[in-house]
Order: sequence, then C-alpha cells, then structure tokens
Amino acid sequence: MEHLTLEALRAGLLSVQQSPTDEGRLEMIVARPAADERQVWETAELNVAHGLQGDSWEQRGSSSTADGSAHPERQITLINSRAIQLIAQSRERWPLAGDQLFVDLNLSPENLAPGQRLQVGTAVLEITDQEHRGCLKF
Repeated sequence: MEHLTLEALRAGLLSVQQSPTDEGRLEMIVARPAADERQVWETAELNVAHGLQGDSWEQRGSSSTADGSAHPERQITLINSRAIQLIAQSRERWPLAGDQLFVDLNLSPENLAPGQRLQVGTAVLEITDQEHRGCLKF
C-alpha cells in the first residue's frame, strides 16, 4: 500500500474535522483475541472489569503500568472513523489500527474531555486522558 502524501492528508482533514460533536455512529467493532489476530463483530458486550468481552486487553498488559499489567484506563479504545478511512484508505484496513470501537464522532479533547461519559449502545464509557497511539502493525 502506498502512503498518502502530507498534502493529501491535509486535504482530507476537513472531513475529519466535520465529525458529529453530539450524536455519533458506531461504524465498526474490532476484537483482538490474540496476538496478530483481529475479528470484526456486528455486536459486542462491554464489561466493567474486563472491557470488550473476547478481546485480549487484560492478557496483553501495558508498558505504561509499573507491574506491566493491563492499563485500566485503556480498556476500550476508540478511533474516529473518518480519520482511519483517510489514513487507511480502505475499510478493510481499519482493524490493523488496533482500536476496538470505530466511531463517527469528534473525539478531540475539546469535544470529549477526560471524565466525560459517552454512551455506546447500553454501555457508558468514561473518557480518559490516556491516548492510544495505534498498533505498530499499522
């Protein structure tokens, strides 16, 4: 795959910036059941203790915690669907980013500050200041 030029990325940024600010849309759910695996799901269960049921968040751990355990504030990761479409250039490549929930919603700190809550289906997620920088595979 050929990467976009900086000019092409800048040109596509307007669409990303026009993402809804109040009511978004869940575009894709991706679970990472094991290393190097991605599964796209139509529905999912979110659990307070374990995150996305069937995802390996707990087993992967984190370099950001003192003991290497899973970071409790990175249980569920979200990415703007317009941004990933611009970068990935194809919906089939979205899962490589490593995020779990792909949403058409403005995820900027100005729109969703840490501590704010976001309803996804029947689940309520709390926004944290812990960024997900994407998977190295992507």
